[in-house]
Amino acid sequence: MNDNRFKFSPSVVAWSLYFVVLLWLLYWIDIKFPVNFAQYGVYPRTLKGLRGILFSPFIHGSLEHLYNNSIPLLVLIAALRFFYRKHALQVIGYGILLSGFITWLIGRESYHIGASGLIYVLVSFMFFKGIQTGYYRLVALSLTIIMLYGGMIWYVFPDVDKGISWEGHLAGLITGVVFSRLYDAPDYQKPIVYDWQRPDFNPDEDAFMKRFDENGNFINPPKPEPELEEEETVQPVSATMPRIRIVYNYTKATEEDNDEETDNLKI
Repeated sequence: MNDNRFKFSPSVVAWSLYFVVLLWLLYWIDIKFPVNFAQYGVYPRTLKGLRGILFSPFIHGSLEHLYNNSIPLLVLIAALRFFYRKHALQVIGYGILLSGFITWLIGRESYHIGASGLIYVLVSFMFFKGIQTGYYRLVALSLTIIMLYGGMIWYVFPDVDKGISWEGHLAGLITGVVFSRLYDAPDYQKPIVYDWQRPDFNPDEDAFMKRFDENGNFINPPKPEPELEEEETVQPVSATMPRIRIVYNYTKATEEDNDEETDNLKI
């Protein structure tokens, strides 16, 4: 299989850009008008708090909070759309719902807002899915993600920072792991270049493998016997061309012939 499965399209940039622009637009509305979107966040184990499962990723408490979530979302949503095009929409949509529900179950009695739970879903899904496939491009993506966002793992533990929702982070991490096992991926394989990579390869019929004995030792093949050169047969002349017979007749010259030759001779 080749790498044509990874195709760039405008949606790779558009998805992440539209999502982040929507977050900034809602934040502008929140500070411009007395709406107080924070009350639409997840409030654990209350009926009213269930609405936050859907709305909380789009609500942010401060400009710094929004900025810190915007950059990772731009990168991660674009990477998800490019490398996991088939499951990108399900991972984002169901990731918001499942991570929000888990937060509703285990969270402290406070409003939990922000898109950081979704960020943990994306990081967790792409890291674990890439390792599971074993495909070198997706493994490289997993290593890149862990290099960029590996430090986020500390914020899934309580008491690291009192002002963050570690429950939402943990819920996103768990959701990403579940989705990495739930959503299948194509059987990524490197393209076959050599004959020995083919599944029907038989080493007993390979010319190179025949140069090894049963113990794996390299042996030189026997030298080929010199071919005898065929002697050229020289055919007799009579067989190649007709024989020409030349007959010479001698006659005795007379005195008249000698006088005629003398007259024709000029000095």
